[in-house]
Amino acid sequence: MEGANNHLVFYGNETLREIAREISNVDQETIDLIESMFNVMYGSRGIGLAAPQVGVSQRLLILDIESYKGPILALINPVITARSDKLGPYEEGCLSVPGINAMITRPLEISVKAVTPEGKEISFDARGLLARVLQHEIDHLDGKLFIDYLEDHDRKELTAELKKIKKLNKRK
Repeated sequence: MEGANNHLVFYGNETLREIAREISNVDQETIDLIESMFNVMYGSRGIGLAAPQVGVSQRLLILDIESYKGPILALINPVITARSDKLGPYEEGCLSVPGINAMITRPLEISVKAVTPEGKEISFDARGLLARVLQHEIDHLDGKLFIDYLEDHDRKELTAELKKIKKLNKRK
């Protein structure tokens, strides 16, 4: 599997800035990637993870918000088809940008269509934490990080921390 690994990549890794490729067919490689992504996410105590965060530029995300009374999902080629006008702030963090949290304003409700690991096309509405995690992870598939939503002056204040995070990519 090209570039796939069982560890996170961090801010500064070019995969995080690429627009991920669509997955044309769900094969064993995709299933194996989903499994390894769940292992990485649980090992890092995350609630969502996108394939670019493990160095794989494919449109795939997973999430587990069961402890927040939400679902466990693996979604292939997810697309947001509608966003509510109602926005709300929420403190976000990211496994690929460790140690940094920020209040990010996003639509409170979205509609999503995606393909399941079984190859079934699904559409659903999401609100609350599910909508939040989906938007955060789908941003990853488009090469966007939550810190991109920050005002320039707020992002500048993070420069030193972001430099440290970049160095984490050199560790193997």
